[in-house]
Amino acid sequence: MPRAQAVLQWLPLLLLMLAKLPRPSNGDVSTAAQYAPPYTPTACYGNDPSQFPSNNQFAAAGDEIWDNGAACGRQYLVRCISASEPYGCVIGQTIQIRIVDYGPTAVSPPSISGTAMVLSQTAFGIIANSSAPFINIEFQHNILSINRSGDNLPRNFAPTPCRV
Repeated sequence: MPRAQAVLQWLPLLLLMLAKLPRPSNGDVSTAAQYAPPYTPTACYGNDPSQFPSNNQFAAAGDEIWDNGAACGRQYLVRCISASEPYGCVIGQTIQIRIVDYGPTAVSPPSISGTAMVLSQTAFGIIANSSAPFINIEFQHNILSINRSGDNLPRNFAPTPCRV
């Protein structure tokens, strides 16, 4: 019986330690490029100017997330985890972007092809050094977003550190 009491005494501490262990990422990891104006017409909304969030944080979807056009209007939380050049990421910055186009057919060519997302110059510049041709990103579909403008980030989004 004394052994069982000793185990029960240490159990809360053990559970607390387990809770503090690093967890796997909540999002997906892939790459992103950037593209410059002109941004219209888009594959999702044509020439409609209201498709763009007022903060200019939007993107074109690559084949990885395009889903035959179902990606149009989706919002993602995106952060830079590494870049093609040293000090390419802006540490601690997360953006919320809205998908408005299809990268492979966008009017303006991306800085590099074959990425999951092609971010607007504004969006890319917030999370990375704009001279980087591409970045590695962690992204998460923001299904709770009901704001078309894309101006607000949920307070509970805290991406876990990725080991690269």
